[in-house]
Amino acid sequence: MGLTIGVDIGGTKIAAGVVDEEGAILETHTVPTPSTPDGIVEAICDAVGGAGKGHDIEAVGIGAAGYVDDKRATVLFAPNIDWRHEALKDKVEQRVGLPAVVENDANAAAWGEYRFGAGRGHEDVICVTLGTGIGGGIIMGNKLRRGRFGVAAEFGHVRVVPDGLLCGCGSQGCWEQYASGRALVRYARQRARATPENAAVLLGLGDGTPDGIQGKHVSDAARAGDPVAVDSFRELARWAGAGLADLASLFDPSAFIVGGGVSDEGDLVLDPIRKSFRRWLVGSHWRPHAQVLAAQLGNRAGLVGAADLARQG
Repeated sequence: MGLTIGVDIGGTKIAAGVVDEEGAILETHTVPTPSTPDGIVEAICDAVGGAGKGHDIEAVGIGAAGYVDDKRATVLFAPNIDWRHEALKDKVEQRVGLPAVVENDANAAAWGEYRFGAGRGHEDVICVTLGTGIGGGIIMGNKLRRGRFGVAAEFGHVRVVPDGLLCGCGSQGCWEQYASGRALVRYARQRARATPENAAVLLGLGDGTPDGIQGKHVSDAARAGDPVAVDSFRELARWAGAGLADLASLFDPSAFIVGGGVSDEGDLVLDPIRKSFRRWLVGSHWRPHAQVLAAQLGNRAGLVGAADLARQG
């Protein structure tokens, strides 16, 4: 199969891109994200039409944030869109006249990294995205593993602290409450309140108050050596590495690929994550260690992965 289109549904824009067999994006087209579920379906089709103009397109892959059924056709539940058992595949196929595949966006990004990014050369890879929350994807034996009902790899909602912090999913103590970008900001604000004298750089980047601290401020301050910012990254890394160690006990991959906004800080966060991973890995001294790698495709991973999954059929 030749050219396919991948679609990334974002909060403010929907991007469609024509992708070739080598994972290169040849053409893109973006449209604003509408506020209604039906409007989003129409916008997806508009984006596909705009990107595909002048190209011989054979299929469309759509990355959607939410639970997608085992047939890769229906969005069972989307937390940020009022989609409940949304027959997205059928609706898009009817409008654009091309075969379509619907996939969870984190799964699509994981597949993109496995095929064309940091996962090349590995058969067994676990991808973890550390963003506002935590998502992930499982590739074992060169296949994307989605579980019986299609909703596997929701790593962020594994409970790591019984009766811990309340999560947006309604549960308590979920991993993403301790190892996500949102958690990083919380750590920084708490520490800045407790010891403002150690957060001079961090506070100076915002409005001078702990509540004004944002994720970018923590990153910039940590690179400048601000003690509170550095310590906040260490706390996030401690939880992230411990979670990867638990996933190693479950899946035993050859590599973890860490993506998402937090991972954009490179070794500032990845080195302490690796250290924590080794600390908490069961039998660490006696077993091979999975590599902990930085994702390479950035925000292109989901679009490229969705397009390639459409190519796989």
